[in-house]
Amino acid sequence: MAQKSTIYKVELSVSDMDRHYYETHKLTVAKHPSETDERLMVRLVAFALNAHEQLEMTKGISTDDEPDIWQKSLSDELELWVALGLPSEKIVRQSCGKSDQVIVYCYGGKMAEVWWDKIKNSTTRFDNLQVVNLDETQTDALAQLASRTMKLQVNIQDGEVMVSADDAVVYVTPAQWKNANP
Repeated sequence: MAQKSTIYKVELSVSDMDRHYYETHKLTVAKHPSETDERLMVRLVAFALNAHEQLEMTKGISTDDEPDIWQKSLSDELELWVALGLPSEKIVRQSCGKSDQVIVYCYGGKMAEVWWDKIKNSTTRFDNLQVVNLDETQTDALAQLASRTMKLQVNIQDGEVMVSADDAVVYVTPAQWKNANP
């Protein structure tokens, strides 16, 4: 018998001083049985970093043809494709063909570095691709914040991210490994 997803209720308050975006999102997030708390929290940070009224969580890990997060236009065109982890070069290539902008948030320390060394040369042709690495110690600390009901405050300023839940605070410094070319 297949395990079911675990449902998380998240109130995500985003104060992004870099983009002048200030909004609270009430999210119901399904955590796939194979998904770790670390990945769930990276997904929420990625959502906060790209927060927009049309940004949505997708089926993500349970399907190959959808990103973890996407933003579609009112005419249903893919504007933003957000992938987490270490996608294959093929998936990166396909997603860059499907969406106006693609952001990969990789994490996992040494494994992420090995992944990037392997695919970075094949990604230079994708002007719409951005690759952001999240430090392993910081994502481990984020995982400690996970609970079935969360009130998260995410403050973003000068590229720095502060995530707070209750009395706990985690600082995340995203590292730009590849910038998109406008």
